[in-house]
Amino acid sequence: MKKVLLSLALVLALVVSVTSCREKKEVEKEVDKVEAAAEDATEAAEEAATEMEEAAEGAVEDVKEAAEGAVEDVKEAAEGAVEDAKDAAKEAVDEAKETAAGELEKAADKLKKE
Repeated sequence: MKKVLLSLALVLALVVSVTSCREKKEVEKEVDKVEAAAEDATEAAEEAATEMEEAAEGAVEDVKEAAEGAVEDVKEAAEGAVEDAKDAAKEAVDEAKETAAGELEKAADKLKKE
C-alpha cells in the first residue's frame, strides 16, 4: 500500500510539474507577445510624432515662402505704382508745359497784332 501511495504521489507530482511548466511557457509566450505589441505601438507612435513634426516644419516653410512671395508681390506692385505715378506726373507736367507754351504763343500773337 505504501508503494501505491508513493507511486500515486510521484505521478501526481510529475503531472503537476509538467502542467506547471506548460502553463509557464504559454504565459511567457503571451508576455512576449504583449511586450512585442507594446514595442510596436511605441515605435508607431514615435514615427507618427516624427511625421507630424516634419509636416509641421514643412507647413511653416510653406507659410514663410508664401509670405515672402506676398512681400515681393507687394514690393513689385508698389514699385509699379510709383513708376506709374511718376509717368502720370511727367505727362501732366508735359501737358501743362505744352498748354502754357500754346497760351503764351497765342498771347504773343495777340500782342503782335495790337
